[in-house]
Amino acid sequence: MPGFSTDTGRTLLSLSATIPKMDNKLATAISAAPEKVLVEIVKLAQKQGRQGTKGSWKEFLNVYDRKFGSSLSDPGKRSRETLVAFLQTFTEQDDLKFLEYVLRLHSNREVLEQIRKESPDNESPEQRLVRLTVQHPFYLSKYAFPSYDKDWVVTKLPKKSKLVSSNTIVAVDCEMVLCEDGSDALVRVCVVDHNFQVKLDEKVNPCKPVADFRTEITGVAAEDLDGVSCSLADIQKSMKQLLQKGTILVGHGLHNDLQALKIDHRRVVDTSFIFRGLDGRSPSLDTLCKAVLGYELRQKGAPHNCINDATAAMKLVLAKIERGVDNDIPLKQEDVLESEMAKLLLHGIPIDIPSKELHGVFSKKVTIEPKPPKKAQGVQYSALAIFKDPQEAHQAFENLNGRLEKDKNGLEQKTITFKLNAGTTASIHVRKMAHDHSLHQGLLKKRAFQGENLVDPKKLKTDDCDNHLKEMERLKQELKEKDLDQCNNHLKEIERLKKDLSAKDFQISAQDKIISKLKKDLEEMKHKKKR
Repeated sequence: MPGFSTDTGRTLLSLSATIPKMDNKLATAISAAPEKVLVEIVKLAQKQGRQGTKGSWKEFLNVYDRKFGSSLSDPGKRSRETLVAFLQTFTEQDDLKFLEYVLRLHSNREVLEQIRKESPDNESPEQRLVRLTVQHPFYLSKYAFPSYDKDWVVTKLPKKSKLVSSNTIVAVDCEMVLCEDGSDALVRVCVVDHNFQVKLDEKVNPCKPVADFRTEITGVAAEDLDGVSCSLADIQKSMKQLLQKGTILVGHGLHNDLQALKIDHRRVVDTSFIFRGLDGRSPSLDTLCKAVLGYELRQKGAPHNCINDATAAMKLVLAKIERGVDNDIPLKQEDVLESEMAKLLLHGIPIDIPSKELHGVFSKKVTIEPKPPKKAQGVQYSALAIFKDPQEAHQAFENLNGRLEKDKNGLEQKTITFKLNAGTTASIHVRKMAHDHSLHQGLLKKRAFQGENLVDPKKLKTDDCDNHLKEMERLKQELKEKDLDQCNNHLKEIERLKKDLSAKDFQISAQDKIISKLKKDLEEMKHKKKR
């Protein structure tokens, strides 16, 4: 990707935090941004539903381009001029702050890339992991925080010369509760250093009414906050101290933690970005612990432990550094698969239904792990139902009464209705995490590895091939026989038609003779009359 010039980078970093209208600096920065950057910004603006003075992206195209209009709406297929023209229609203060912020994110990427180019031999493993995180395809959409809003804290980056030598790392994990206004609020935070020493472990008062403490996940109940006066602002002050001088912050799905902390920190390593899982999806933290570190993060049914989770994220980063940042750590696919298949995804859950109500979906006790809404103030959220093994999850899915269907990826799901404690009902979707054939193959491999007396999977595969070949030969022979029968029938039909044709030829010949004789007789009769 082409980069910003040094002057452009300085321009971006010097932009004001509050811009009442698009001033010349911002307009210049947009015009100077690489085309790929502009495409990403427009896509993100689309995703967030942002509109300029000429409406949304598609509405703008209908006005700006009379020939194609919104029929060609892919920003990646539009000219640089069109992308810039759309972004320059933004005039609302919130939109201008959004543009400024996203350009800053790209400027941060460019600074890291410049450091690598200027001193490739001096790039530390920690710095390399930061660069891998900020260059991840999902970084922009996950880490584009509204940090220009009030109550947010933005940490300062050290000068470029100090970035190279600043390799201090700490790991964080947060727990959040669901508030009555539909938002998530911080309830506990833990930070550990690279020696796994606890640097911060605090319960936090949400300071607003809580709808669901998610105790089975957070480990925090309402009574645990009695007398707790620590606020979000207090935690932010402590975090600023820990993150000064360019300290690198580590976490798994770290954007969720930073969103809860309302802290915008640029030097981050997200373990969900630097490890690749099945089908390109990010493995969960407990799955990575089992597959990479070789231990179970938590027992079935146990709540999250902030310290253990932060420590696990730090161990994963240290394992990555020890084995080589650029070397992929092979995950034990059977472990990853079994861990994923021991879960069911519950989605389309109305935000006013506490996660504790979701236990009513299943006949047996199960761990419910809620996931925060994808959008702030979202109307729905999702959760994971975690079972002891894939077979239990499969049976629980089979026992559900609901309409069976498949999602866009072909995964089975059911739309089910269940009863709430208040006596009312609710409808949600319950989906499997992978295809059943994937589970079957994964379990075969795992059991064989554990020494069970099973048929060799390779032998099964060979037998399958032989069976397919036999079936193909049978179909070929059947086709030949069918073709032969058809040919014989065709020949018989041809012979019949030839006979019919010969008969018709004879009949026509006879008719011709009769006509000739009649003509001759007629001529003779005419001749006699003349006489």
